[in-house]
Amino acid sequence: MKKRSFSGIQPTGNLHLGNYLGAIKQWVKNQATYENIYCVVNTHAITIYQDPKALQQNTIELFAMLLACGLDSEHTKLFVQSRIDYHGALAWILDCNIPMGEMNRMTQFKDKAQKNPQNINVGLFNYPALMAADILLYQTDFVPVGEDQKQHLELTRNVAIRFNERYGTCFKVPEPLIAPVGARIMSLDNPDTKMSKSNKGEYSAITLLDSKDMIVKKIKKATTDSFNEIVFDKERAGLYNLLCIYECLSGKSRAEIECSFKGYGELKLALAEAIYAELEPIQQKYYQIMQEKAYIHDIIMQNEEYIRDIARTTYEKAKSLVGLI
Repeated sequence: MKKRSFSGIQPTGNLHLGNYLGAIKQWVKNQATYENIYCVVNTHAITIYQDPKALQQNTIELFAMLLACGLDSEHTKLFVQSRIDYHGALAWILDCNIPMGEMNRMTQFKDKAQKNPQNINVGLFNYPALMAADILLYQTDFVPVGEDQKQHLELTRNVAIRFNERYGTCFKVPEPLIAPVGARIMSLDNPDTKMSKSNKGEYSAITLLDSKDMIVKKIKKATTDSFNEIVFDKERAGLYNLLCIYECLSGKSRAEIECSFKGYGELKLALAEAIYAELEPIQQKYYQIMQEKAYIHDIIMQNEEYIRDIARTTYEKAKSLVGLI
């Protein structure tokens, strides 16, 4: 049997190039290698207030975009998190087995609390427990993660090991699956920070639905330096970020890329072309899928019973092991 891979993505605004290169492109690439279960984690999204109608629409749009990016229902089981109630139920059991000190060390809570000081709620603090429940419910072997999610996966591994030792074997202990290139794409206008949906800079991120003109404009404005020398050097963060993006899209070696361009202008033009060449067919397929709401609904429902059965089996075992009847 194939090893199982699990991951999820939030429906909070337009997906950007970092989401695509760091996660979705890798999901598509590995589809035939693993048994894949991926979900739209809309329950996670409500740690920050969401307009209910907008959240529902964003969930549908994200589902359509994942299909447009190439996730194939033959190899990948897609579902919507909130439709499987066992996620929240298992999260409560895990909450009762995670020390406060471990949760206090979660850096993403501190980061999000600083960005949203008016909305520091219990759900935001508890976010890693729900993420752990997402993963452990499906007896996951591998979790494709970006560099910034490694800490949450480590907590998931810790709670699984602790639970198994305390109550008896229940959960698989998952391993990270980190892309060798593209796992952390940085902001175009501030390469010291990760490309993010929450970044307010107009030119910080390329979304998957950006026009060619907009992509060219954003890449032209991307931060570099004054050297104009094409070299993969982590100390030159802006240039390094652009080169890593080009590496992901072109499939060329670093040595080949360094010999391909005479200066930043040439690199930026080629990069903008490569990005649009990657995104144009995705955009066309996305707009086509969005015209077929019945099709989207059918895909959402297609594997739901299979997903629910796995989740139910794991939850019922955990529930029994802790003594709940």
